[in-house]
Amino acid sequence: MTGKLCNQQLGCVILLSFVLCLVLLCFDYSALTGSINNYANPISTQSSNSSDPISPLPHNPLVFVFNKTDSDPCLGRYIYVHNLPSRFNEALLQNCHLLTPGTEKNMCPYLSNLGLGPRIQNHEMVLLNDSWYLTNQFLLEVIFHNKMKNYKCLTNDSSLASAIYVPFYAGLDISRYLFAGASTSLRDSSAIDLLKWVREGEEWKKMWGRDHFFVVGRISWDFRRQTDNESDWGSKFRYLPESNNMTMLSIEASSWNNDFAIPYPTCFHPSSEGEIIQWQDKMRRQKRRYLFSFAGGPRPDLQGSIRGKIIDQCLASGSLCKLIDCNYGATNCNNPVNVMKVFQSSVFCLQPQGDSYTRRSIFDAILAGCIPVFFHPGTAYAQYLWHLPRNYTTYSLYLPVRDVKDWKMMINETLLGVPEDRVLALREEVVKLIPRVIYADPKSKLESVEDAFDLAVKGILERTEGVRRIIREGKDPAIGFADGDDFKYTFSTYEEQS
Repeated sequence: MTGKLCNQQLGCVILLSFVLCLVLLCFDYSALTGSINNYANPISTQSSNSSDPISPLPHNPLVFVFNKTDSDPCLGRYIYVHNLPSRFNEALLQNCHLLTPGTEKNMCPYLSNLGLGPRIQNHEMVLLNDSWYLTNQFLLEVIFHNKMKNYKCLTNDSSLASAIYVPFYAGLDISRYLFAGASTSLRDSSAIDLLKWVREGEEWKKMWGRDHFFVVGRISWDFRRQTDNESDWGSKFRYLPESNNMTMLSIEASSWNNDFAIPYPTCFHPSSEGEIIQWQDKMRRQKRRYLFSFAGGPRPDLQGSIRGKIIDQCLASGSLCKLIDCNYGATNCNNPVNVMKVFQSSVFCLQPQGDSYTRRSIFDAILAGCIPVFFHPGTAYAQYLWHLPRNYTTYSLYLPVRDVKDWKMMINETLLGVPEDRVLALREEVVKLIPRVIYADPKSKLESVEDAFDLAVKGILERTEGVRRIIREGKDPAIGFADGDDFKYTFSTYEEQS
């Protein structure tokens, strides 16, 4: 009797175990499939119905998510870097003595320290730490490339990438010819060869280049030569069909939608969040003896330039204004210590247009906690959309001057009329912007702070995801991608807000 009872109990245990296994198996399978459906790469299996023959994006076989906490932190952030022939980047650096023919500038010294340039001797009262370098503003493409090598979401599998980085040093390439009287065909040759190389890759066919981007250390107008006349400036790189499908990041954007401006490199390249916070605290406490300052020279050859008027009013303001003479032959502006010393001691820093719309001095001023004063929307407001606040009244003053003939103000009286509470609010916002406009040391990893590189990468990823969204909706991704915006640099929009 006891043996029979035991057999029955054993049978019940086996039966219950079998049922329990079935239940658990069903539960696990449903949870697993739910995780994959909910958290796999949302762009990995999309196909396009657009008029362009864009192939479907491949499924990502490596993303196998069991639950939310195990999700891939790089999902949607992977970047693939093209391994270009060295003639398009590294060989240019190896022949740095050939980069600026026709000028007295030797670029070789500036290539040290991964493109940051020679380290500046620390002046304790001015620079605070040793993360300062004599950085050349035209080496942004080198600095960006070196920072990209340390980007935490790189992939060797281009099918996983959300964006494709093309490390072509277009700015250094064209600098070899700008002042040397080179023919237009020679100026365009590297760009034509580069685009042929890129379009023959498998990566190009996925979105026909609309997920490709590159970075240059010159203004975008240097790559938009409209004719083949030898007397015309620059190359026609951005007018070539394949280039038109790519996004360019540069220190100054054009009015076309496939150009985006990112900050000029300053001379401060911190290696930790602590150095940034320490610098911000110093700029908050800084005593400022000058009401305003200007670093620059006159531009008598530029029609309508207001620089001469600004210099005259600065000199006429006596101790209220400090002028750093950057006229041709002057060396004061080439020394970052001199510039930072004056900007740190100024409440406002005047930022009229340079030889083009923008100037590096904008970011030197922000770095010094000096409130920038702009006279044209194309100098900053229509440019650095990923790095500066859309509401420009929170961090700057805007004194619109369409032409020097329209000048009807006294700068010192205007600035003296700004209430003290607004000055303090503006300066605090400027100090908060400091991390957003600097490029940290490429060897460092900032864990809790986003620098200018991080924001640029975030911007390009959002842009490429926007193109994918258009494709998923069955629309043509070419529409609007590279259109021109004739109103980008007009005054009206900004005058309404001021």
